[in-house]
Amino acid sequence: MSENKVPMVESARVSKSFGSNQVLKSISLTVNRGEVLCLVGPSGSGKSTFLRCINHLETVDAGRLRVDGTLVGYREKGDKLLELHPKEAALQRREIGMVFQRFNLFPHMTALENVIEAPIRVNRVPKADAIRRANELLARVGLADKGNAYPAHLSGGQQQRVAIARALAMDPKLMLFDEPTSALDPELVGEVLDVMKQLAKDGMTMIVVTHEMGFAREVADSLVFMDGGVVVEAGDPREVLSNPRHERTKAFLSKVL
Repeated sequence: MSENKVPMVESARVSKSFGSNQVLKSISLTVNRGEVLCLVGPSGSGKSTFLRCINHLETVDAGRLRVDGTLVGYREKGDKLLELHPKEAALQRREIGMVFQRFNLFPHMTALENVIEAPIRVNRVPKADAIRRANELLARVGLADKGNAYPAHLSGGQQQRVAIARALAMDPKLMLFDEPTSALDPELVGEVLDVMKQLAKDGMTMIVVTHEMGFAREVADSLVFMDGGVVVEAGDPREVLSNPRHERTKAFLSKVL
């Protein structure tokens, strides 16, 4: 299989429990490079947990998760999975950008300092190069004039765009978004979605947990509806949203569309 035919994300029967609560029940799905997958479903359906398993912020109990052909968080020994040393897992995580619901910016650092921190500390990028790249990325997310602003002086939408620039500064091959607009005032949602739309146009592989059905319809290559830890329905976003096959999907969409 040539390198470009390897899926960017391949989940094979992934399961995860917290105590007696099984949050993911044998999740299998594939995201090819350059594709955008939107995960939708009610709260507690396992969407965010699945996202966190992809970059090994959560361990899996069963199944296999691969990013760009490489097993995430584990190595195989026969038919057993052995968890990687945290340093090895952190190396894998460098290549996966993640944007959270809460922006998680360092409050004592300016926007520019937030963006250059990881490239300098983790990737040992020279400071001048990191600053040049950070300024490019802040311009890319529409914040060219906000490099010296502290998070407290930025709107929620601006903070989230800084968070996206920060994730992009590590040159990830995959971007994960965990409800990136749900903490924002409604009038600020569009500015974040516009940046994400441009990323998709630029060919970034993205998995997006979202309640923004318009974004899913317009941008996603595939849409997965999860409920109770399982994939209930998956397919072309326009088809799933306008003509859902499963009663559970219909009931959910009737409340959000």
